[in-house]
Amino acid sequence: MNNITMVDLKGQYQNIKSEIDAAIEQVIESAGFINGPVVSEFTNELENYLGVKNVIPCGNGTDALQLALMASGLKPGDEVITSDFTFIATAETIAILGIKPRLVDVNPDNFLIDPDEIEKAISSKTRAIIPVHLYGQSANMEAILAIAKKNGLLVIEDTAQAMGTDYLFESGTKKKAGTLGNIGCTSFFPSKNLGAFGDAGAIFTDDDGLAEKLRYLVNHGMKKRYYHDYIGVNSRLDSIQAAILKVKLKYLDSYNLSRQKAAVAYDAAFAGENKLQVPVRVPWSSHIFHQYTLICKDTDRNMLIKELNKRSVPAMIYYPVPLHKQKAYADNSYSADDFQNSNMLSDSVISLPMHTELKDDQIDYISTNLLEIIQKNK
Repeated sequence: MNNITMVDLKGQYQNIKSEIDAAIEQVIESAGFINGPVVSEFTNELENYLGVKNVIPCGNGTDALQLALMASGLKPGDEVITSDFTFIATAETIAILGIKPRLVDVNPDNFLIDPDEIEKAISSKTRAIIPVHLYGQSANMEAILAIAKKNGLLVIEDTAQAMGTDYLFESGTKKKAGTLGNIGCTSFFPSKNLGAFGDAGAIFTDDDGLAEKLRYLVNHGMKKRYYHDYIGVNSRLDSIQAAILKVKLKYLDSYNLSRQKAAVAYDAAFAGENKLQVPVRVPWSSHIFHQYTLICKDTDRNMLIKELNKRSVPAMIYYPVPLHKQKAYADNSYSADDFQNSNMLSDSVISLPMHTELKDDQIDYISTNLLEIIQKNK
């Protein structure tokens, strides 16, 4: 059995090495390192994959969120509602623009932002909602879009962990996560389901006006070279990363399928253990398992991680501190009762290795050892 890692980027690369190496070499030979032809090629292919009119590539997923907010015309003092249980970038990009993040609790079973909590948090200053599609499945977008429509709010989707996830409307219509709201944002960080070999990101929208503005904002606010109509940033997707992503996009669906198969195997292994809650699949979304995250019940999560590590099994906590408890985002208007679920999850979640190269014998070793540790400590 090969060594077990949380992600196996080297193994994934080895399977497509010839294609990746050729794509990188082509960029080097062309010397088109910034805004080279391959950036447009990847952009067009991603538009086709997502079924969206406009993809605007950028430097990373955090930039994607910030640029989406900049393009939306929000001003300091406005409020944006988002999840308390997520990576810091979601709130960080709101706050850095002088906008107030209004954090709300999540569903305790599926980890996703709770539409009822969104509705309760709306104020006269609320301008937008950023639902986070956490761990690989979509938030309840049909409910969120209805709330946004009723209150005249923008919806900016954080799709960093859900590239390729399908959303199923009650009508039977199916769309990709990230294409449902006004703007979708994603990250191509190397460990993502569709990952580059460095930082990279993208923004999606069917709104041609927003798309035009975003294309200028990512490139110093320029419409014409050296003529700056907007205050922008430097956040371009470089050509080598675009070339790598163009190759890997062809395999995204098969990568997601591999993760789903691994998740089913984990589920079967843990089915009889009442101290572990396996990931809950919501009825409106596929789950592509960016992470396979369990809830530990009446057991010491940190002890489990320590004992697993002794047996050469890595495990991680995503996320150990909810946003409302971060020093940078402390707000006296919140109380502990506002975040009962995110507090519980931060104390009890554990993520196991999950990647496209995960083998059956590795899954068996991981699950067998986790179950042995739990039984030994009952």
